[in-house]
Amino acid sequence: MLTPALWLAIAIAALCIVLQLAGLDLTLRFDRDSISDGQWWLLLTGNFVHLGQSHLFMNMAGLALIVALVWPNYTALQWSTVIVVSSLTVGIAIYLRDPNTYWYVGFSGTLHGLLLAGSLADFRRYPFSASALTVLVIGKLGWEQFYGPLPGSESTAGGPVMVNAHLYGAIGGFVCAAAFFVISRLRAERPHQPL
Repeated sequence: MLTPALWLAIAIAALCIVLQLAGLDLTLRFDRDSISDGQWWLLLTGNFVHLGQSHLFMNMAGLALIVALVWPNYTALQWSTVIVVSSLTVGIAIYLRDPNTYWYVGFSGTLHGLLLAGSLADFRRYPFSASALTVLVIGKLGWEQFYGPLPGSESTAGGPVMVNAHLYGAIGGFVCAAAFFVISRLRAERPHQPL
């Protein structure tokens, strides 16, 4: 049976595929000049379009892997929050912190946010595997910051890899995971009111 969270994952994949097939990558990509002219939605939409079919396939395979590994950890609403927050964190951070980046496309920054948020939530049930996955994500981000994209990733994606987008997306995912944790603790500590 498909849960609302699984329907969300399917909808995100379908959205990315439809936007690519419709040829909207140039229209919806992060474009610094257009954003400066007031097209703020491009901070978000640039995450859902791709360089080409291989880039799209690579990111959708990443989404499928995240669904297989950590998707049960949150509700559809929580995953929607992680997607929006991570995507906006990517767009806003690139705009503010990477002034030489004039355009950007791809879901990989958001994927890093989803993966980190999901692995952090997994600590409650599977601390060993959650620790291993979290260390792998942080290790990958560290590698990219010091040495650049993983070998072969640019040829697979069909263009340059914006490693800072991965870091920014992961930060967005971490913020969401921390917020969800605090909210769940506050709810658990709230005294139950008698009827």
